[in-house]
Amino acid sequence: MIRRLIVVVILMTPALARAGWLDQFRDPQDGAFDMSKYLLESRGIFPVPILITEPAVGYGGGLMLAFFQQSLAELAAQHEEGAAYRPPNIYAVGGLATENGTWGAAGGGMVTFHQDRWRWRGGGGYANVEVTYYGADNALSSGLDYSVHGTALVNHLLYRLGDTHTWLVARWVFLDLESQFDVASDLAPRGDSERRSSGLGPSIEYDSRDTIFTPSRGWTGSLDMLFYDPAFGSDESFQTYRAHVFAYAPVLERCVLGMRLDARTARGGVPFYMLPYVDMRGIAAAHYQDQNTAVAEGEVRFNVTPRWALMGFAGVGRAWGLRDDFADADARVAGGTGFRYLVARQLKMYSGLDFAWGPDDFAFYIQAGNAWR
Repeated sequence: MIRRLIVVVILMTPALARAGWLDQFRDPQDGAFDMSKYLLESRGIFPVPILITEPAVGYGGGLMLAFFQQSLAELAAQHEEGAAYRPPNIYAVGGLATENGTWGAAGGGMVTFHQDRWRWRGGGGYANVEVTYYGADNALSSGLDYSVHGTALVNHLLYRLGDTHTWLVARWVFLDLESQFDVASDLAPRGDSERRSSGLGPSIEYDSRDTIFTPSRGWTGSLDMLFYDPAFGSDESFQTYRAHVFAYAPVLERCVLGMRLDARTARGGVPFYMLPYVDMRGIAAAHYQDQNTAVAEGEVRFNVTPRWALMGFAGVGRAWGLRDDFADADARVAGGTGFRYLVARQLKMYSGLDFAWGPDDFAFYIQAGNAWR
């Protein structure tokens, strides 16, 4: 969340400018456009335009208001004086809508306390999502359109182990949703039209990347478990799990390689709209779903100049469990290219566009920071 909100000024309108406002967007090192100074020194409320290009819901946009309680420079100065470094406290509210009728409104935040020994991040909102159901691993090739609407709450409480990059996390997810298919069909899932799902579970996270924005070395990963049960307020019992690793390594002087491994699974009476899906650039969200998914994706970033870089990426994903076993399920391949501009040198943050092709879709994505979540 912090990465997405810190990039607000990339999209802010110059109408907010004061006298001399543009002077701070020039890097004294090379004279190029750079937002490091503004990002480091800014605090207060910022409007955040939201641009959506996800094929599953169509083009759209929205607006978020983000409040930064402290600037990054203030926190860095406290760190130099002996205080432990911590990210700024951030709060945000906003809404969005897309061309296919999807819309939503939400609010949330991230707060650190006790010298960054503890962190909280979470939020909640209401949404109506219009999407297509393709069955287990695309069994319904033409798909069935449906909507799911209702409220969602997510809360994470994190505890740092010693002075390490490892965090223990307690998670709570609450969903009160209603789903409805546009056309009655015998192929539509049964019994999920009104569903309350409430799950608790632990996670462990690790992050040694050199920056949270556009890493060039290090890795981050987590193991997540959620247990939904009537004892926690859920209508049905089921479980969801995820394990992922994102790793980065410099190669030669201008090249960075990245690797992503991501596996997800669900067991028990999981609602059809909560089944794992192949999540990869070039593949529409929720297109390839099943009890289990696995994705392997690699990318390379090559700096043509100190500011401009070219991207190349490719990956393969598979969904299996309800319809086929792993060996019989089809592998879905997607990849593409893009470009980046080093928009904030001191924060090591690039921004740009990715163009991706998959088995069924072409899509482009606006990227600020790294593409993997």
